[in-house]
Amino acid sequence: MSHIVEIEARIVGKEGETAVNAVCSRLRLPRATRGNFQLYSTEVTGLGIELPHWKYPVVADTDTGQLRYDNYEGRWGSQEYLDQFLQAYAVERTKLEARKKGHSVVEQRLDNGSIKLTVEIGGAA
Repeated sequence: MSHIVEIEARIVGKEGETAVNAVCSRLRLPRATRGNFQLYSTEVTGLGIELPHWKYPVVADTDTGQLRYDNYEGRWGSQEYLDQFLQAYAVERTKLEARKKGHSVVEQRLDNGSIKLTVEIGGAA
């Protein structure tokens, strides 16, 4: 039986941080770091993610799942890189959660840029 699922990704908890670092590795980004980060005139605390060609990092509050960033409406960072990161995060977090439950996951990139994940219930991780 086939099901199409849309996922809203929130970076929460230790598993969220694990998935973020899997995405950083996958996209060849620097490893995310915890700390205080300057976003133009505001300082925020959380998990900092450096995206290509972005002036400031994206900062995840792993308690609430909220992302904070300042790309100045695309002038300081292309939305495309954030979208790519969030798509990869949804994939990595889904794979992590499925494997924790003992399911296997097969990933397939589609021609339109989307990613198809097939989760085999009870399959080997």
